[in-house]
Amino acid sequence: MLDTLAALPFWQAFLALFASAMVRSNGTYWVGRGAVAGWRRYRGTHGDLTTRAEGLLRRFGPFAVTLSYLTVGIQTAIHLTAGVMRMPLRWYLPAAVVGSTLWAVLYATVGLAVVQAWLAAEAGSWWGVVVVVLVMAGAAAWVGARRRRLPGRVSAPSHPSERLVP
Repeated sequence: MLDTLAALPFWQAFLALFASAMVRSNGTYWVGRGAVAGWRRYRGTHGDLTTRAEGLLRRFGPFAVTLSYLTVGIQTAIHLTAGVMRMPLRWYLPAAVVGSTLWAVLYATVGLAVVQAWLAAEAGSWWGVVVVVLVMAGAAAWVGARRRRLPGRVSAPSHPSERLVP
């Protein structure tokens, strides 16, 4: 898949990546719109993640949707939460288009080149895989320790079906 995308001209790779980002994010948004009852169960098992997503959406609204494309780990939660909170489409769609554009440009230029270079350099080296795994484990441990130390987390809303207010 990466080889196929990397072999395409920039505009074709951009369009393919843009389309995949729009389909994924809008699909998640619409699942959220239709799954308010299931949200309570999901929220119960992913409380911290959904609380963060709700807090970001309440604070930043459409900007949280746009910036979510540049994050790893909370992107899906933000789009699902935007659907559950019934963010109006007049705010969601422009934010999704801008975010998808940013993501596609970054991935079609720098992202594919970095991934391909890393895979080529580490193709036959077990040491490279070990180093990458250790770096990822260290980053995860650092993020986990930092999260435990942070005071003043965003509190949960009183009712999960609260609508997003501009």
